[in-house]
Amino acid sequence: MSRIGRKPIDVPSGVEVKFDGNFVTVKGPKGTLTKTLHHDMIIEQDGNVINVKRPSEDKEHKSLHGLTRTLLSNMVEGVSKGFSKELEIQGVGYRASKQGTELVMQLGYSHQVIMPEIEGITVDVPSQTKIIISGADKQAVGQFAAKVREKRLPEPYKGKGIRYVGEYVQRKEGKAGKGTKK
Repeated sequence: MSRIGRKPIDVPSGVEVKFDGNFVTVKGPKGTLTKTLHHDMIIEQDGNVINVKRPSEDKEHKSLHGLTRTLLSNMVEGVSKGFSKELEIQGVGYRASKQGTELVMQLGYSHQVIMPEIEGITVDVPSQTKIIISGADKQAVGQFAAKVREKRLPEPYKGKGIRYVGEYVQRKEGKAGKGTKK
């Protein structure tokens, strides 16, 4: 039995979960999420607890068991608490600001990099070198954060670029670090 799949999902107060076959709608204070889950999985709701069961011990059903439970759990957590990713910008002259609903970044290019907010995602810039991306959908928050980071990946020589808070960037020695030839 899948350790993740057999864990029950507690639905907090203020969150409403509706099932229509394999189509799930979760409403809460942070928004509404909908997803179509695999039709083989058995989803049972008993009061404020949701359990996911698999119909057989097939390899495919074992794989889908934990996945289905995690997707449901992330939806419930997203509409109740929300998810966020923090990015930091390092480099001389690199900075970010928010103009209306657009994230505007100066990243050493000859032009500004402008990224509009997408639906369901909010971008906050508390300082010029910090970006906070938040929303109810875990996948969308992670995807948008990855797209922002992709605009200037952290480079290994000076460490300049956009990175997640707490991310370790392995540094390399430059050309001067090589031994001299005779």
